[in-house]
Amino acid sequence: MKDYLVSRQKMVDDALQAYLPKPSVKPKTIHKAMRYSVFAGGKRLRPILCLAAGECCDGEAPAALPLACAVECIHTYSLIHDDLPCMDNDDLRRGMPTSHKVFGEAIAVLAGDALLTFAFELAAQVPGWPRYSLKDVIRELAIASGSRSLIAGQVLDLESEGKRVSLPLLKFIHESKTAALLRATIRLGAMSANATPARLESLSDFGMALGLAFQVIDDILDVTQSSETLGKSAGKDLVSEKATYPSVIGLEGSRKVAKRLTEEAHRSLKPFARKAEILHSLADYLLDREY
Repeated sequence: MKDYLVSRQKMVDDALQAYLPKPSVKPKTIHKAMRYSVFAGGKRLRPILCLAAGECCDGEAPAALPLACAVECIHTYSLIHDDLPCMDNDDLRRGMPTSHKVFGEAIAVLAGDALLTFAFELAAQVPGWPRYSLKDVIRELAIASGSRSLIAGQVLDLESEGKRVSLPLLKFIHESKTAALLRATIRLGAMSANATPARLESLSDFGMALGLAFQVIDDILDVTQSSETLGKSAGKDLVSEKATYPSVIGLEGSRKVAKRLTEEAHRSLKPFARKAEILHSLADYLLDREY
């Protein structure tokens, strides 16, 4: 598993290095800012899941690579904007000063905008496949990053600060803010392998369960780990009175939910048998992670 993670992370990093505009391209400031956040030490979990989903459906990693990198650009854009003073106001991300602390708020906003736009430039490189056209690919990315998914979750997350939130609303926030893009990531990998509709549906279920588990675990880590371990400010959710699983159902209840969701993710992979070994391992890895 470690070898797989290292090899796929290098594949994604090398591709991003080649795809992103060089820091010497005018205007230099924006391209330096884009690269600063993209190469600030991310684990590349989303693009690795994209590649693994494609391989699970008998595809090859290079076919999914532009889509894997596109998702990483969208994810990084969301982190840049999430850290802004008008949003979660954080000075640390992946153990480094956040974009607005290095380049200023205006450039940070524009760097996020540029990465979101660049993601669609990357996605437009794929040829499409017999079952999935380029239109399907672009639509998948657009919906996952739009006002009904990622942005919807962020809006409700902000509006819920300091309020008592019901468990169904909290679940909707997490599904929108985190799980929707992770689910789309896995679906895009399957599309790149021209997966059958049945396989795509199974991987969609896997992605939603895994994405929600991922965010529940994030909530847990925020109250159980240090800033040094997390690479970002620990305890921010509590200080900001964020709607989180520990704040609604407690720490032990949250751990049970994360385990149950991970088990759901495993069950979704049953039709793939041994072909899903890497995805099974990734699900366990995410459940047991400490940062």
